[in-house]
Amino acid sequence: MQLTSSTTRPRGDRFVLWLAIALALLSCLPVLVARYPQMSDYPAHLARYYVMLDHGRNPVLAQYYGFNWQWTGNVGVDLLIRPFAAVFGLELGGRVITGLIPPLTGLGIVAVEWVLRRRIGLGTFLALAFVWSPMMLIGLLNFALGQAAALWAFALWVVLGHRRGLRAALFVPIGLVVWLCHLSAWGMLGILVFGYEWSREISWRPFVAPWPLLAPLVVMLANPGGTTGAFSYGLAVANYKQAIWLKAMCDTSYPVDVLGEIAVVGGLLFAIVSRRIDGRLGWAALIMLVLSIVLPRHISGGDYADYRMVTAGLMTACLAIDWLPVRRFARVIVLGGAPALYLLRLAVTTMTWAADSAETERQLVALDHIPRGARVASAVLKPVGVWGLNRLEHIGAYAVLRRDALVNANFAVAHVHMLTLKVPFYVDPSHRVMQPLAKPVDLSHFRPATDPKVHAQYLWYVGVKAPVALPAGAVVIWRQPGGLVARLPGG
Repeated sequence: MQLTSSTTRPRGDRFVLWLAIALALLSCLPVLVARYPQMSDYPAHLARYYVMLDHGRNPVLAQYYGFNWQWTGNVGVDLLIRPFAAVFGLELGGRVITGLIPPLTGLGIVAVEWVLRRRIGLGTFLALAFVWSPMMLIGLLNFALGQAAALWAFALWVVLGHRRGLRAALFVPIGLVVWLCHLSAWGMLGILVFGYEWSREISWRPFVAPWPLLAPLVVMLANPGGTTGAFSYGLAVANYKQAIWLKAMCDTSYPVDVLGEIAVVGGLLFAIVSRRIDGRLGWAALIMLVLSIVLPRHISGGDYADYRMVTAGLMTACLAIDWLPVRRFARVIVLGGAPALYLLRLAVTTMTWAADSAETERQLVALDHIPRGARVASAVLKPVGVWGLNRLEHIGAYAVLRRDALVNANFAVAHVHMLTLKVPFYVDPSHRVMQPLAKPVDLSHFRPATDPKVHAQYLWYVGVKAPVALPAGAVVIWRQPGGLVARLPGG
């Protein structure tokens, strides 16, 4: 693939700029229609914030949970939630932050193309389709916030190109802020800077150009405990790598997601063949996509290190497309068709979030039957081989917020997460019931509900199929389609 930077560009098209800004702002729509943000990991993040903000004052909560704060490259929303929770309360504050991240990302995309080309073209409209990428839909909020910050920081890097002294002074703290949001976002910013500088001068200088971004290395060296964790490719590496590429735009609709990815790949192939790839972003996109294959799945205990590079790399590759027709008729066709993929995906996400949020609210009625401070075994059916995300996967974590309960749906792996548990093994993913949808759901030996080391008092099950068997002695005290609560012996 030949990466070049175009030399003739339409300039000053304010109408297209305002259209792109309006589309970027529209990206908050799913959060506006859903009382409960429908990201699979989101409830577990809320539970962590709840424990963090409590500071051990609640004796019921403190008997189950601890919190060890560390300055690491994964605390962006953890820092933001403090002032937002003080103003809005925890749940609304989390929702407000969640609603801000997509527009910040979309506007960052617009800002990058504008500062590079002084006009908005096909690249921006295709890149907007990755605002609601699987990373955001899963609920990797710190990375999503960091990615938005990286886009804005890169735009500023370009603007300050002839003021290197000021740029260096500003980017020492900026690099630290992006790193605090997320380590992978910091790496993304470094790649964007290197690719931009490399396209301008192929020499040794681009390798040292990102030096102002290296301040986080001092923090990591001073606090090595904050970066420990497993580095692992996981099992069935080839199948997994193929899956994350196939699911680069995974949401809930297989046809929309797959056809959308085909449209993106088709647009990129057209741009490559017609030599309309801007090397100032193209090199960075190429590096990210190569890293998605080379990198392991787990870095410092964090999951999907390579998957993040797939979505970020494709977004950057789309943004590298440097094309908007000069002829008025052709431009109208492009401006009418290019945003269609983004708007279709946004519509699907908005409608499913509205429906799934209502389902979440129905299932949370279960908490009316669980007393404060209870020990709860959460069980969520996660069918194998089903396309899309299970947005109720961590619903059990709401028991922490609403009932100060011990529950097994939290991220609390030792040496990886700041939230700690005082009960062994009772962490994510012990709540998952992973099996084919056709297989009967048998919970008679579900370990979190039966292990004597835990003494679980209640079983809270959520799934599209009712279980055919419960642990011995369990008594169902609440049931509705899709969920039940059972009192366990001794509960």
